[in-house]
Amino acid sequence: MKFIKRTFLVLLSLLVLLVITAAVIIWMDNLSTNYLSIDKDDTSTRNTYLLTNVHVIPMHEDTVLANKMVLIKDGIIAEVADHIEAPGVEVLDGLQKYLAPGLIDMHVHVWDEYELGVYLANGVTAIRNVWGMPMHLRMKDAINKEEMYAPAFFTTGPKLTGREFIGDDNLNLSNPEEAAAKVASYKERGYDFIKTYYGLEPDLFDAIITQAEKSDMDIVAHPSQKVPFSYHTNPQIKSIEHAEEITQTALQFDLDTQKLQLVIDTIAAASHLSYCPTMVVFNNIYQMLMHDDMLASGDLLYINPLIRKVDSENQFNRWSNAKREDPQVVDRIKAQHDFHLLVVQKLHDAGVNVICGTDAGIGVTPPGSSIHKELAFYKEAGLSNYEVLQTATVNAAKTHAIMHSLGTIEKGKVANLLLLENNPLESLSTLRNPSVVFINGRKLDRKTLDGFNEKAANRENLIASGFRYLENLVVEK
Repeated sequence: MKFIKRTFLVLLSLLVLLVITAAVIIWMDNLSTNYLSIDKDDTSTRNTYLLTNVHVIPMHEDTVLANKMVLIKDGIIAEVADHIEAPGVEVLDGLQKYLAPGLIDMHVHVWDEYELGVYLANGVTAIRNVWGMPMHLRMKDAINKEEMYAPAFFTTGPKLTGREFIGDDNLNLSNPEEAAAKVASYKERGYDFIKTYYGLEPDLFDAIITQAEKSDMDIVAHPSQKVPFSYHTNPQIKSIEHAEEITQTALQFDLDTQKLQLVIDTIAAASHLSYCPTMVVFNNIYQMLMHDDMLASGDLLYINPLIRKVDSENQFNRWSNAKREDPQVVDRIKAQHDFHLLVVQKLHDAGVNVICGTDAGIGVTPPGSSIHKELAFYKEAGLSNYEVLQTATVNAAKTHAIMHSLGTIEKGKVANLLLLENNPLESLSTLRNPSVVFINGRKLDRKTLDGFNEKAANRENLIASGFRYLENLVVEK
């Protein structure tokens, strides 16, 4: 008995020590991102300005409003006009540059606060995180309180999967009662959306949909192979993720254009529904197959060190092995990517609300910069520059009611804005390096944004990230 008691005390002491160690490491990592903190007593963080001499790209219509003034008051667009009188308000000369809404990435995986600065540096002023964990609720709270510079932050809860799709990154549901309880608890805890994932059986899916409607929570759906594809057009589901899921789940890898059109018609018939293609993450499989030095890419420095060490390397090794075992895999992946371009074209032509998402933060898909590659694929699929920009602004903003204050430059909208050297309706590449990013009306110049990138590229928070993931396993599992 004494031995058991002594062993218990030793184990308890070790557990307490582990918890304290984790808390200290996470606290120190949080301190290292103080460069994102907002000091509201500092006049340089003001969120009221009068912008002059700007060409406005409003995005609720295909036009450029030349030589306008824009009044930002307390982080909100108060007026857009030829002339505005605003006594006492600091004037910023836009120097005949172009003012556009900030970009919105509707499919990301966030692992630390450093990434938030990287998104801003790339002109991304709102993100939808689609694999929720406890750390994201803390991020969301700090961002909503305007304690830190960060994109507007929206997050699903943990990924809900079925009985068979086991993995530490999934929340496996065993019965409908558990499914309903999880949805209700995510609402209570502060998650914004429900994420349904691969492997959900009909009884579990039905329970999620029913409870999501009761809890007033939109569903973001990664299609499940356990139900008909048409299941994902339910009114409670606001977006379907991944062009490859049309190829793989709906078409069972049959790259048949006539069969594709039937799927497109099914999606288009659900007028409430958006589609998020995430072209770049699938194309990165092809890039790994073609480039043996992919892991040495400088862009991968912006991926969280833990993810880079585990997921990036695993993904690269997986596809390198696949290529060695079957060289034809290269042609198959390229054919699927090309078919996805057709998917995007047909979705757009059918009037589906296409929204920009990258799946950044996993594999070899870095945060921030990936959105520009994603937009380039939409251009390649045949969309005009205006239509491409719509996917990452107004289209994204109208997907969920809680995002309706974003995506356009109009009176009453949140002042998440980009000041650009050139007209993005003529050259999308200008979006890569905005001169100024306004987030909730607060001004971040290019030097500050470059500093955000530099800090993220030099971070060493692998252990802190590991403890955050361990917290997720303890709390959510």
